[in-house]
Amino acid sequence: MPDMKKTDAKPATRVDALDLDGRALQLLVAVVEERSVTRAAERLALTQSAVSHGLERLRAATGDALVVRAGRGIAPTAHAERLAAQARGLLAGLHALAQPARFEPAACAEELRIAANPLQRDLLLPPLLQRLRTQAPLLTMRIVDSTVPTAEMLRNPALHLVISPRPPEADDARHELLYDDRYTVFHDPALRDAPTGRAEFEAAEHVTVLYEDGRRLEIDRFLAERGLHRRIAVQVPDLSGVAPFIRGTGRLATLPSRAAVHLLRGLASSEVPLPCPPMPMHMVWHHRWDADPLHAWLRDAVRAVARDGVTRP
Repeated sequence: MPDMKKTDAKPATRVDALDLDGRALQLLVAVVEERSVTRAAERLALTQSAVSHGLERLRAATGDALVVRAGRGIAPTAHAERLAAQARGLLAGLHALAQPARFEPAACAEELRIAANPLQRDLLLPPLLQRLRTQAPLLTMRIVDSTVPTAEMLRNPALHLVISPRPPEADDARHELLYDDRYTVFHDPALRDAPTGRAEFEAAEHVTVLYEDGRRLEIDRFLAERGLHRRIAVQVPDLSGVAPFIRGTGRLATLPSRAAVHLLRGLASSEVPLPCPPMPMHMVWHHRWDADPLHAWLRDAVRAVARDGVTRP
């Protein structure tokens, strides 16, 4: 009678290669290098049966015997040798994945994309770039207009940071106060003196900002809510357009005091004729950057620029 065992035997179930893991690769390398199941088991601190079982799974995944008898021992097949060479590279990659991310400023050629409006752009970003490039001379910076930053803006993976007085309210947004500014009234000292009270302040012509989307400055809303009626002579689309309409005129502009550093340089300033809230300035980022070493380095540099006082009027 014929031996039915052999004719009825089913082929081993093929194992999906994606089911293999680093332990399986480590086992393959150990068996190929040790040329012994016993020594491979000792090297991996496993039982011989665990190594044998692992070899069976690898055979099912690769379709190769992997090891064959050679005298009293075993020898890897040519395919096993090739697979072991690939496995070493994969294992090195897996070990690298488990290592903390490293950042070398001197080798960094990243383009940092930072969103800011003219006031924050001119105050913070030139000294920030100078500070960063002392350590990272290959680094570049791209500045985009922040408008009112939204959560969707922060979720753009190309955007590293936003400098803004108004961080968005979102669970995935992070923000940190850099400084508080105060509002002052700017004028051209060659044409007029500072307004001496509320009546003179209201009687003067004023220059202010009306953004293209219809937003007004926070200070404009604040003054209007408290009943100050100003004569608005000029509305410009951003802060960079204010100074030309003040110089050589008797007009006034009520803006953050740090606008005197760049945007309103050379103009005189005085107190607003009623107490005003401060204008905060934040750096804002998406929480995916929290543990990134490049971003942590960037945030430290922004803090240092704000702390060192380069933004003071």
